[in-house]
Amino acid sequence: MNQSGTAFRNSIVAALGGFLFGFDTAVISGVEKTIQSLWNLDANAHGFTVASALIGTVLGSLVAGYPAEKYGRKICLQAIGLLYIVTSIVTALTSTWEVFVLFRFLGGIGVGASSVVGPMYISEIAPAHRRGRLVALFQFNVVTGILLAFVSNYLLFGVSEDSWRWMLGVQAIPSLLYFGMVFLVPESPRWLMKQKRESEAEKVLISIGEPNVPAAVSSIRQSLQQETSGVKESLWNGRYNKPIMFAVVLAIFNQFSGINAIMYYAPRIFELSGVAKDAALLQAVSIGLTNMIFTLLAISVIDKFGRRTLLIIGSIGMVVALGLVSWAFYSGNSGGYAVMIYLVMFIAFFAFSQGAVIWVFISEIFPNQVRAQGQALGSFTHWIMAALISWKFPDIVENNTNGGFYAFLFFTVMMFLHGFFAWRVLPETKGKSLEGIQNEVILH
Repeated sequence: MNQSGTAFRNSIVAALGGFLFGFDTAVISGVEKTIQSLWNLDANAHGFTVASALIGTVLGSLVAGYPAEKYGRKICLQAIGLLYIVTSIVTALTSTWEVFVLFRFLGGIGVGASSVVGPMYISEIAPAHRRGRLVALFQFNVVTGILLAFVSNYLLFGVSEDSWRWMLGVQAIPSLLYFGMVFLVPESPRWLMKQKRESEAEKVLISIGEPNVPAAVSSIRQSLQQETSGVKESLWNGRYNKPIMFAVVLAIFNQFSGINAIMYYAPRIFELSGVAKDAALLQAVSIGLTNMIFTLLAISVIDKFGRRTLLIIGSIGMVVALGLVSWAFYSGNSGGYAVMIYLVMFIAFFAFSQGAVIWVFISEIFPNQVRAQGQALGSFTHWIMAALISWKFPDIVENNTNGGFYAFLFFTVMMFLHGFFAWRVLPETKGKSLEGIQNEVILH
């Protein structure tokens, strides 16, 4: 295999964790109404059950940085794969609500850890000129997983009285495949350099097609000097306030778009507009397919147009689409295919912008000596907001007159503010080395 192909192979294997991440995110949409009925859950308890995986994701994103630094990126990716296997099997087999919630929570830990370690590994294994595209592979795998979860839910609906168990259990198959394939990828060269295994790091850099290995090694060595000299760098020492602000605000806006509420409750939203259960599951597939197509489009142009430009374009489209959904619920004209069309439009703009950019940007914006802490902070913020939105969404929609209008109006306003933030505040990082981004963001 040529050097370019090796870098791509390593990145795609790591990004398969994103596939499981996406599958786990969307698969609950096909079973959430069934488990609400099975365990007789009110709106708040039901929201908590759905959000339990996201609460685990918060914890996973918070703690993943430490083992990734201590034991390496590769062994963490292996542990994540094992966790996916176990949790998918147990949630499919249990008949107890408490066990279901516990193992959805544990599966969420795997998702959160994957959202930190996957992009971190890829950003460190990819040459600078291809980094945006390769890190975005993680997001492409996320949306592929989402699409296949929607398709799987539709195909498995009605196969038996316990079809919801099949919907959850089928995830064990790709989890096992991912677990085995992670053994075939090398360790991150930056982590190897930190462990004083420079010759191994050089071999990895050669294998991935780094055009100037001595310069890359020197640059990495320089960025690691504070750590190797025994100085423990803290993310909160005041030097990193700007990248912290960029990552946290972007992560908050990502969830204030309503993306996870839509992914977790897509069939329910379509049923609110008067669509039958099986048709609602099929319409959810249209969301997953749009998500995948426009993420692929974003990946193809992210290193050409830049991260900031995509965010601005996406904000304009999301404001229009979410505003139309809100108006449809307010005016009572949400029947037929109107809501589906507007939501597909929203997903297209989200995937083209926020969906493709967030993990790339957060993986780039923090210097090497605090990258693990920064990745953890960005993912933690992203998932704590996802948990809150997904927990309270059923309560808002079910227990308030015209709750759909208020929920989507809030999302619309947030995306208007997100567009202003991207236009006036965020820096551009395309085509720059990680060390170059560090100097530009911190020193200017």
